[in-house]
Amino acid sequence: MAHFTVTLADQTSETIATADAYQQEGPLTTFFRFAEGREVIDSWSSRLASFRTADIATIRRDEQAVELDDEVVTPLRRTA
Repeated sequence: MAHFTVTLADQTSETIATADAYQQEGPLTTFFRFAEGREVIDSWSSRLASFRTADIATIRRDEQAVELDDEVVTPLRRTA
């Protein structure tokens, strides 16, 4: 599982730790976690966070392990 770092126009950053993907939904960019056994954004996906697209300066995806409070989440690498 990847995580995304969103840098906003005011130079603040937010990390969305368990997101698999993001897409634009009207004026918002929304980050999603896929449902078990799925690899696409669909009705079973969970919305994790949304930001006004106009406020986003950069989005960076990272496959490194992420610390969540007292837990470390290590993303799995998918092979074709």
